[in-house]
Amino acid sequence: MIHFEKITEDNFDGIVHMKRPEKERFVASNAYSLAQAWLYREAGDVYPFAIYREEKPVGFMMLDEDLEERCLVIWRIMISEEHRKQGYGTCAVEQIIRMAEESGKYDFLILNCHPENTVAMHVYEKAGFRATGEVERDEIVMRLDLPLEKKPQDG
Repeated sequence: MIHFEKITEDNFDGIVHMKRPEKERFVASNAYSLAQAWLYREAGDVYPFAIYREEKPVGFMMLDEDLEERCLVIWRIMISEEHRKQGYGTCAVEQIIRMAEESGKYDFLILNCHPENTVAMHVYEKAGFRATGEVERDEIVMRLDLPLEKKPQDG
């Protein structure tokens, strides 16, 4: 349904000018996020991606990895205003989890979420993330341990 693509000259303008939901206050702009990715580029562990449905960009995400801690951080996910409530955020989170698990490089995923961002909280909890009890800059730290338990198949 969706796939991730690197930010390139071809999709840069579309990503930077992507409309955030009206009155969005929980997620930074894509331009700010790309500036952060550039700022931390020398560390080599911050990865911005466009989220695509077929050939159309529908969102933006940024990942950060700490290989020493064996941790993948979901730093940012933003689905553009016109593509909200179509399941793209949920699909992106599920795909990130699957990629992290298949890579074998990570023992857990972590993210921060503002407690008033009820839509995102629901998506993360549904995917298996749980609050750690930590709070950073008014955001709840959430964690998902890997590998995920495999559910027995009905048979």
